[in-house]
Amino acid sequence: MRYILLLRGINVGGKNKVSMKDLTASLEDLGYQHVVTYINSGNAIFDTDDDLTTVKENIAVMLGRFPFIIKHVILTKEEYLGEVSGLPEWWHQPLARTDVLFYTDDVDPEYIKERIGQMPLHDEVVHFGKKAVFWGKYSEKEFLRTSYHKLLMKEKFYPLITIRNGRTFDMLGKMLG
Repeated sequence: MRYILLLRGINVGGKNKVSMKDLTASLEDLGYQHVVTYINSGNAIFDTDDDLTTVKENIAVMLGRFPFIIKHVILTKEEYLGEVSGLPEWWHQPLARTDVLFYTDDVDPEYIKERIGQMPLHDEVVHFGKKAVFWGKYSEKEFLRTSYHKLLMKEKFYPLITIRNGRTFDMLGKMLG
């Protein structure tokens, strides 16, 4: 079975450094095969016969060896590609920015939907998937006025999500497919 691992908050501003070479080696040490990473922000794809529960347990132990806490998301290929196939029409239109906010296991997606649903959207659009929130911003010029920019980081759930820009999300989907 093929899985994707998304790490949160690593290699940002020189903090919480995790080399992709070390991440690859750590995953291979778990017996995972065909490990591939994409860019330096903690995206890894791998194959294993282990079920999702076992993979989550093994990854939690592996990440627990780092001197800092690493929130993360693990999805099956089918879960990730299900998000890709469920994208709204606007995702494929020319937008100034697109981002994907993945839910970690430490957060209640319904709570996130409720909180974001209460935000006033300014020149932006939101789609709630099963495993993530998809957020589009129409104008770079208006970005500083968006709820994404003004309100998101103030939310209690913010440390419990991991974000990928639309280009990274799309590329990972192609790599999985």
